[in-house]
Amino acid sequence: MDIDWQELQSTDDFDRIISRSFSIPCLIFKHSTRCEISSIAKYRIEDDWTFEEDSIEAFYLDVISYRQLSAHIASALSVVHESPQALLIHRGECIYDASHLDITVAEIQEALTLEAST
Repeated sequence: MDIDWQELQSTDDFDRIISRSFSIPCLIFKHSTRCEISSIAKYRIEDDWTFEEDSIEAFYLDVISYRQLSAHIASALSVVHESPQALLIHRGECIYDASHLDITVAEIQEALTLEAST
């Protein structure tokens, strides 16, 4: 399945993601366009993506173009900034945080399953 990446460019966009996460889980992928590992991590997400369109929303942040926004997100979610990084937001909270090649669709699915059981 293809991912319908929505670009994240402002703190207003991030605030909308937090609000939206109360209706649907939201994935933020922080990507460095200058990093080969980041490109590999992004490819792996896209290659393994199995989520139905209405079960999760995916957002893409270019950390080279939006460094300050990336730092703001890390601070707001109380996570260490990394790139590449995947952050899964549900009910306003970060329920999954992984970086580099630790990012997997299987773990994103597992985090959602665990969250649904609470």
